[in-house]
Amino acid sequence: MILEVKGLRKSFEGKEILKGIELSVEKGDVVAILGPSGSGKTTTLRCLNFLETADEGELVFDGAHYDMHRAGKKEIAEIRKKTAFVFQNYNLFQNKTVLQNVMLGLTAARGIRKAEAREIAVKALTHVGMADKLSSYPAQLSGGQQQRVAIARALATSPDIIYFDEPTSALDPELIGEVLSVMRQLAKEGMTMLVVTHEMEFARNVSSKVIFMEDGSIVEQGPAKEFFENPKEERTREFINFILGQGEA
Repeated sequence: MILEVKGLRKSFEGKEILKGIELSVEKGDVVAILGPSGSGKTTTLRCLNFLETADEGELVFDGAHYDMHRAGKKEIAEIRKKTAFVFQNYNLFQNKTVLQNVMLGLTAARGIRKAEAREIAVKALTHVGMADKLSSYPAQLSGGQQQRVAIARALATSPDIIYFDEPTSALDPELIGEVLSVMRQLAKEGMTMLVVTHEMEFARNVSSKVIFMEDGSIVEQGPAKEFFENPKEERTREFINFILGQGEA
């Protein structure tokens, strides 16, 4: 077990957004988190990486236990050294080149020498098919290319797990495939991933496990094949049928 969450709760302005989330991720798992907008998917991910502070919850990461409400800077830094986060809107520095964007987290946050950081960054960018854009700036790239740079930035830190927050939702339809292709390849290579997504085809055919959330709670979770072929909860069946009926599979 690489990651386990127990009793995760979070409120904003008196409204309970997460109502006791419990989930676990094994090494090599690709876990897709599905659910309607406002169900708490992104907040869950942000709490796991301490981008939001949970009101309650215990995180067990790689055998170490953390209080998600009281974790200090040192503990949060420990966790972030083992994780990476890919945001919906890329979060690239517009005034830095592709290569500089990937190198920055290595030199500034991890103290890696520039020559070594450059080597790692080039390797990561090559991995996602962006080796020919090292000198380009984000504004010169398509959304799909920018997201691939963001994935390279995540890979460069050699994380134990990568969190993806709706990595394709800001992309034009014709660009979604290139990002999902990179993610499929990472899954084949055994990268552990927790992915908030609306991409049902990815969830069904690439993920090993699916979590369905609604109204701040987990309605159902289980192996992807079982989840899609034999959902246990009526609400899960309704959601799957509605999404597939819209032609998003």
